[in-house]
Amino acid sequence: MSAPAARPGVATPTGPVHVGPARVGLALVGLALAGLALVAAGMPALFRFGDDAFVALAVASGLVAALAARLPLPDERWVVVVILGAGLAMRLVALPSPPILSTDIFRYVWDGRVQGAGINPYRYVPADPALAPLRDAAIFPFINRADYAVTIYPPAAQAFFLLVTRISESPVAIKLGLVACEAGTVLALMGLLRRLALPANRLAAYAWHPLPIWEIAGQGHIDGLMVSGMMLGIWLALARGRPALGAALVTLGALAKPFALLALPPLWRPWDWRMVLAVLATLALAYAPYLSVGAGALGFLGGGYAEEQGIIGGWGFTPLRLWRGAFGALPHDAGVYVGLGLAGLAGLSLRFGFRRARDPARILRDINVLCLTFLFLASPEFPWYAILAVPFLAVAGTPAGWVLTVGAIGLYDVIPGDPQATFETRAALLAAAVLVAAAWRGRRPATVALPVTTAAGGPP
Repeated sequence: MSAPAARPGVATPTGPVHVGPARVGLALVGLALAGLALVAAGMPALFRFGDDAFVALAVASGLVAALAARLPLPDERWVVVVILGAGLAMRLVALPSPPILSTDIFRYVWDGRVQGAGINPYRYVPADPALAPLRDAAIFPFINRADYAVTIYPPAAQAFFLLVTRISESPVAIKLGLVACEAGTVLALMGLLRRLALPANRLAAYAWHPLPIWEIAGQGHIDGLMVSGMMLGIWLALARGRPALGAALVTLGALAKPFALLALPPLWRPWDWRMVLAVLATLALAYAPYLSVGAGALGFLGGGYAEEQGIIGGWGFTPLRLWRGAFGALPHDAGVYVGLGLAGLAGLSLRFGFRRARDPARILRDINVLCLTFLFLASPEFPWYAILAVPFLAVAGTPAGWVLTVGAIGLYDVIPGDPQATFETRAALLAAAVLVAAAWRGRRPATVALPVTTAAGGPP
């Protein structure tokens, strides 16, 4: 009598427990419904119970995404349909959310409106009398830094703002445009997962992750455009063999938000100057339409942002604040911290850029390490900055990546006066948790590789 066909296994301390494909499929659907319910409860919980309730629900969403990404599922179309369908539903639920977590989206609409009037967005602050005819009651009163800062957003972001506002000058239009950009991220991840022979349900690590849901669909952050350009560029370089074109797309992502540049060193092939030329040409072409203001085209990024965010004074860096709390401030410690941090990132970049063993999996892990190291050292107070690392949870996920991206949600402080630990305490706990996760070397139980069965009982 022949042995029964093997089925997907879930590891336990005593060995793998066999779970039938139908049960695993039901588990995926159950997780999808749970994730959707958690997103639907998010904003009501925030307004009724405060920040901690919202954070708890969002962290639970992160756990749902992690579980879905690790289910032993077959690589079948219905799995992708469930994951992407649920991810889209979660975004549609978050889409009507008021811009309470951040007001950046009003600046996006304003910059598009200014360009639509034929004015360089880097020329005037929003409160300048020259822009008075463009003001209204729906957008202008809610623009942050309206009376002292020109826009901070680079040319690719500006082009996006202009295109979207030619359709509709509204926050909802910006959100919809950014959700459309996420389609590029998803397509790139699907291609990379195929290239690495990884299961398709790992898409849930991005599609169901609470940060993109709340910060792209819910609040409309430009990080959605940045990540899309970065991931499409990585896919072109690693899966399609087009490194120069890939570098150009990564650079376009960086021209939405500069963090995408972290992907370039591991992608670089030593002494391949075509990639360097592609990057330089992309930068030059993107900035050319805005050079009527000269160096002012750097916007607020080159004129006050570093001081405002505590980069110059050092108080914006969680590790440095913890050092000062333990040992006191030292002369020039902020400069030393920034210098050492940049030197460390440069060292990693050189190591990854000149690495001899260069396969796609290794390159993706190297990019992930650079992104996580940067986010830990820079320790931005804004949770949406961590979106940079979310796509890599699908293709190069680590415990530290999950802890940092989900834990960043705990930095929210939206509702004034509700009981909550201080920002310094929450930031310190997050930093400690990331370090513990990065150092974790727990032993995994022994597992047996088992083939996924088809309906006929044989291997697929």
